[in-house]
Amino acid sequence: MGCASSIPDKSSGRSGGLNNLDNGGAPDAKNLRVKLVLLGDSGVGKSCIVLRFVRGQFDPTSKVTVGASFLSQTIALQDSTTVKFEIWDTAGQERYAALAPLYYRGAAVAVIVYDITSPESFTKAQYWVKELQKHGSPDIVMALVGNKADLQDSREVPAQDGIDYAEKNGMFFIETSAKTADNINQLFESVSVQLSCSRKLLSDFPVHPCLIHDCGLLKLLKY
Repeated sequence: MGCASSIPDKSSGRSGGLNNLDNGGAPDAKNLRVKLVLLGDSGVGKSCIVLRFVRGQFDPTSKVTVGASFLSQTIALQDSTTVKFEIWDTAGQERYAALAPLYYRGAAVAVIVYDITSPESFTKAQYWVKELQKHGSPDIVMALVGNKADLQDSREVPAQDGIDYAEKNGMFFIETSAKTADNINQLFESVSVQLSCSRKLLSDFPVHPCLIHDCGLLKLLKY
């Protein structure tokens, strides 16, 4: 992939985006298996974000992803919930765009990445948001990520533009640097919290919740 490679198979979690991991054959609400897809233009650092999250590594000589690659990582939340991310990192080149639906179909989470030094990549990120709104799962969690935050001197996409677009489209927004690891874990932790809270709301709350995204973290208001 762009910063490791594989072909989708039936065991990768493509058939369901959010599932309980089996515990002796019985569903376990504290152990979630989540299909997550990364989308974005070529060169924005999608693969580097995944490699940093899964292996704690950064490879500045990484090669371009061909098709898509697959990795997984499990994290634990403070309430003892564990979330296993099954991560599909898609190729950003235009010739692979037609393959993207194979990977985001049934995904519980989509992370749409752009490069803060590239306005063109921000425009492409907006294209992917629209595609997901049309063809993705209706309850998909979407995160807008401005990567390469270490290149502040070369910034061409203001952070406020990302914040405004994310708020308008019901997403949460965060800026990251795969190079320095800034906000990488926070990105996936925020997604995990949102999934866990949404899951609990479905089973625990008889009343309507109001969910508000605030700097990538989920807040809950009951009424």
